[in-house]
Amino acid sequence: MFSKYKKTDPLVAKATAAAPKAASNVTKIPAPAAEPAAARSTVMKQAPVKAVASAGDKEKKRKERLGDIKLELHKSLLDNLNLAALENATDQDLKAEIQAIAQESLEEMGVVLNREERQQLTKELFYEVKGLGPLETLLQDESVNDILVNGPQQIFVERAGKLQLTDITFKDEKHLLRIIDKIVSAVGRRVDESNPYVDARLQDGSRFNAMVPPVAVDGSLVSIRKFKKDKLGIDDLVQFGAFTEEMAAYLQAAVSTRLNIIVSGGTGSGKTTTLNALSSFIDNDERILTIEDTAELQLQQTHVGRMESRPPNVEGKGEVSPRDCLKNALRMRPDRIIVGETRGEEVIDMLQAMNTGHDGSMTTIHANSARDGVSRLENMIAMAGIEMPLKAVRSQISSAVNLIVQASRLQDGSRRMTSITEITGMEGDVISMQEVFKYQRVGLTPDNKIIGHFTATGVRSHFSERFKLWGYDLPPAIFEPVAAQ
Repeated sequence: MFSKYKKTDPLVAKATAAAPKAASNVTKIPAPAAEPAAARSTVMKQAPVKAVASAGDKEKKRKERLGDIKLELHKSLLDNLNLAALENATDQDLKAEIQAIAQESLEEMGVVLNREERQQLTKELFYEVKGLGPLETLLQDESVNDILVNGPQQIFVERAGKLQLTDITFKDEKHLLRIIDKIVSAVGRRVDESNPYVDARLQDGSRFNAMVPPVAVDGSLVSIRKFKKDKLGIDDLVQFGAFTEEMAAYLQAAVSTRLNIIVSGGTGSGKTTTLNALSSFIDNDERILTIEDTAELQLQQTHVGRMESRPPNVEGKGEVSPRDCLKNALRMRPDRIIVGETRGEEVIDMLQAMNTGHDGSMTTIHANSARDGVSRLENMIAMAGIEMPLKAVRSQISSAVNLIVQASRLQDGSRRMTSITEITGMEGDVISMQEVFKYQRVGLTPDNKIIGHFTATGVRSHFSERFKLWGYDLPPAIFEPVAAQ
């Protein structure tokens, strides 16, 4: 029945020998002769349980038993399937093949499952062979933004900015490590005791990070930041309440007139999403070069060159750092350079690029406010080992950076552009800044939702004349404060 993708060597003897072993792990339950067919189709045949057992205990035992069956069937698939021949097989053919092998194995094991359970088992086995096992269901769920695995028995997801514990688990640590190895080997990486952590990118572009024992104490740690298939534009973010139309008009003028912009924020605050949205204002005839650790930006312009840094190999060689990419980018005649995240010594080259004719460049940094963002830039320059007086460092920053956009994830899980701050120059030894727009918090609703509104601060933009010269004459009303409604 499944000869098309079955291994050429006969495995009948092996399957026969494996049947008693499977039976020792999974209870054989013969189908009762007198039981109605309707009853057989609605529940899985189970050994009698004590009457005192709760419904929760029954469900737990049922899941454990299904897990044991799936483990045995997966071993059978590895023994029977010709994996080399499956490379060109369609998903439909592979599912049919898995279903046939699973049905034969279940008969040998003496296990009876209803139709729904057989379909679920076939789907999970397909994910084990072709996908990422238990994680595949979460990767296909559009409402999930992040997947966080704390060992084989605990998987959290983030939905709408809030973390939730799922009922999905791995069989054991070995099962989890096999899925991790499957991911990292696909992109030419490896993870083991000598190299216990890894960054990688899934096939769909999602960002993947894993840390395995002995560094991870209670089981392997995995985090997946899912790749958004549909790029969120400015209009979408306005509709979601991330910022207002007035702020969008201001940002359009800022990007179009080639101000250098830094998007600041914490982890998961929406920095990359904001950077993506801002890039939509870039003219289509400009040459853009992007530099990232993991390629996430989705620029829609025609002339885009994408670069991705690379960590060292097992021997400690072959590393291509973001700074290496940035140095090369400066020789590639870019109009704008967009760095996915500045976190180290590449800050020097980024500021130099902003100061030497690459106006309109953009990057992101981790910081809690615009003022903290400037301090982070100073610290990164110091950590790069550059011997410069503090005043010279601040002068470099003030002349390179024009605008800091602060993105924040608030306590109720919502993401807001909480501040837009202009850097106007130096006053003595201090970088002078002025906030143009901000998010004003008012209070909390009974269900802990934040009440607030966006407002201008009443300060006229330092770049108003520049906007006017480039054809973006913003109305004065944009900069007038808005009272809470």
